[in-house]
Order: sequence, then C-alpha cells, then structure tokens
Amino acid sequence: MGEEPDRIRREIEQTREQMGETVDALGYKTDVKARAKDSLQDKKENVMGVVQSAKERVVGAGQSVGDATPDTEQVKHQARRAKSVAQENPLGLAVGAVAVGFLAGMLIPSTRVEDEKLGPVADDVKDRAKQTGQEALERGKQVAQDAADTAKESGQQHAQELGSSAQDHAQDAASGAREQAPSV
Repeated sequence: MGEEPDRIRREIEQTREQMGETVDALGYKTDVKARAKDSLQDKKENVMGVVQSAKERVVGAGQSVGDATPDTEQVKHQARRAKSVAQENPLGLAVGAVAVGFLAGMLIPSTRVEDEKLGPVADDVKDRAKQTGQEALERGKQVAQDAADTAKESGQQHAQELGSSAQDHAQDAASGAREQAPSV
C-alpha cells in the first residue's frame, strides 16, 4: 500500500536527475565558444606534444642520424592518431589548420611589393573576415540561447507532467486503499 507513492517519488527523483544531466549536456553543446576553446586547447596540447616529442628525439640523436628518425611503428601510431583526430573532429582540425597557417603567415614579414600590391585588398579581406566572424559569433550565441530556452521549457513541461502523473497515481492508490479497507 505505501510502496506505490514511494516508487513514484523515486521515479520522479530519477527523472529530475536525468533532466538535469540532459540540460547540462545541452548547455555544453550550445556553448559554442567553450567548445571551440576546448577543441583549440586539445589541438594545441596535441601539437605541443608532437613538437616536444620531436625535440626530444632530435636532441637525443646527437650521435647518429639513425637515432633521430622514428621507426615504422612510431610513424604508423602517429598517422593513426592524426587520422582519428581528423575523423572525430574535422571542424576542429580545420580551425587548427587555419590558426597554424595564420600564425605562420604572421611570422613571415611582408615584402614591399606585397604591401604595395596587396595592402588595400588585405585590409579589406581582414575587415570582412572580422565582420563575418562577429556575425557567426552572434548567431552562435542566439542559437545557444534558443536551445537553452527550449531545453528549459521542455524540462519544466516534463516535470509538470510527472508531477501531475504522480498526483494521479497517489490519488488512485489512496482511493484503492479506501476501497480495500474494511468499513467499520
């Protein structure tokens, strides 16, 4: 008799936990800025690891060139690792590649001829890229806000439905208990 309301309370609590996890997951998915930052951080750490590994191999190979070259297994492992990163997050890889290309381009000084021929065009391209990036950021923020609002509304609606259902079950259980109780 008292087990039914307890079971319903457990189900409600479990559903609340699941909804909380779902809202958290949706919040992360819609936080484009944080995901991009996490992705770039991962790429940066991967690149730094590869650079550090290569540096250690080169420094440790002072005696012979053969010591500095990676063996077949190391090359295969790095190729599989790069392939898996590219398959798991092609957008992140593209962003990382653009960032590396941008940094490399910034390190190379421009020549007088480049400044004369490309100066105005380069400025225009930079302005357009900046404007497009700003628009994309604003759209991303709006999409994230809309998704969060939708998730919140859905969660509230589901919670209301659960509360109503639990109340109905409790009333059914109470009326069933009254019917089964011996009349005095």
